Amino acid sequence: MTTSRKNKTKPNGSIMLLTVLSILVILSAGCSYDYQEKAVQRNDLLENGVFIQVPGPNPILKPGPEGSFDEFCIEASDAIKDQGIYYLFYHGFGKEYNYGTAEGTGYQLGVATSKNPLGPFTKYEGNPVLKVGLKGGWEDINVACAMILKEGTKKYYMWYSAKSSQTKRGVWDVGLATSSSPLGPWEKYEGNPVIRDFGYVGGVVKKEGKYYLYSAYPIGSTGTDYSPMALAISNSPEGPWVKYADNPVIEQGEWGEWDDGGFSEAEVLYQSGIFHMFYGGAKLFEPRRQTRESIGYAYSLDGYNWIKYGLNPVATREATPNIACFAEVHAIIELPFIYCYHTIRTRDPMLVGEDATYDGFTVDWESYLYEEMGVQVIATQKPFSLDMPVLNITSLAAGKSTSMDQSPPINLSNITRTALTAQCTYGKNAQKPIRIHVRSSFDGNIYDTTDLISFDNAFKRGQTVQKTFEINSNVRFIKVMVENLDGTKSVSDVTITATLGS
Repeated sequence: MTTSRKNKTKPNGSIMLLTVLSILVILSAGCSYDYQEKAVQRNDLLENGVFIQVPGPNPILKPGPEGSFDEFCIEASDAIKDQGIYYLFYHGFGKEYNYGTAEGTGYQLGVATSKNPLGPFTKYEGNPVLKVGLKGGWEDINVACAMILKEGTKKYYMWYSAKSSQTKRGVWDVGLATSSSPLGPWEKYEGNPVIRDFGYVGGVVKKEGKYYLYSAYPIGSTGTDYSPMALAISNSPEGPWVKYADNPVIEQGEWGEWDDGGFSEAEVLYQSGIFHMFYGGAKLFEPRRQTRESIGYAYSLDGYNWIKYGLNPVATREATPNIACFAEVHAIIELPFIYCYHTIRTRDPMLVGEDATYDGFTVDWESYLYEEMGVQVIATQKPFSLDMPVLNITSLAAGKSTSMDQSPPINLSNITRTALTAQCTYGKNAQKPIRIHVRSSFDGNIYDTTDLISFDNAFKRGQTVQKTFEINSNVRFIKVMVENLDGTKSVSDVTITATLGS
């Protein structure tokens, strides 16, 4: 384990006590506890001393169609689970975006839902759920970086970052909105902004009546659009908010370390008496779209003093082909899995727009137009079994096949057992089944032109059928294609699910 470089003073306590407790937590992995003998605050995520990365079916969410508010770019804002539904909040922009001016509309907030943490996710038809404000106001360019906190049964708070055309580069204020549903309507607090100049909101935790708001701030102080992590505290959602006097609470790594470029905004969760942070740590490159960013983990016993996990990063961007970074990380903990949702920036995008200049720096449109959302699953124990959706097709026409591009790459590097389950519904006049083709790759970019293996689904006219096939192979990546062998009838509700185990 490593701590951030600057020694902090713990409010209302001693650094010595924190150090002792931290050492006990670190040593807890693999140990048993007798609570009558040891008053130790245990870290449930480190108990087994293991973080196993399993990339999700990426991308899990893409920009919208032409004419939508999010047609050019989407980035991760927050992820929550509420009453069995998973909500992905994101900010995106469309063709009306005019960076840095009040002419046109910038980032606005949308949401997508699913009953499965790995999707498929469906964008809410009422998007955007939070729009920019009036021209000339404090939020007339961008509203982004939403963080949702539920209190009671029907009270939801949303803190978000907003940008004005009247403020200089890097200055974002924090606003508050409330709703009785994650889907809105969201009502903006009349006293907004609740915090002036506090960067990109990452996480809000409520503990013992006090609110802890974590933000990437000051923006651009460690690299273009990157920052250390800072903290503000309040006794109510509306404030007044007080910026912690000893900010930042977590700093970038020493020069040469994997996170020496600073962080994008990061989720902070409170569970089992511990503050947990999953964050995107940057290794800077020029141009900015080449910056490398993976996911790290840190924890705190009090919310002020943080310890970085000694085996960071816990999820590396190399595990997903052609990815430059996992940014703006937001997490849901459902042990033995942690779902880390994030922005994806591809490593080698096509040039699809003109660069623009704002306030003395160049906006790299290659970066923005190729940002999507993804997820990394982190298993915290062995053995585990994870069901991952691969394909979900409403209808496959007669004699047609899906393309390789429709399948996400499935990384089997940390997997010892793999099975594919095919399900579909045949019409009453169907003649033949669907066939599942599996292709392999050594790097996830170039795939074989012949099948590693193939199998036909079960076949019964007019019925929904399912068949599971186990794959015994040491390949690193696979993709799946589905072929409708029936040249006269379509097949409906085709789903392919991968069961991954270790």
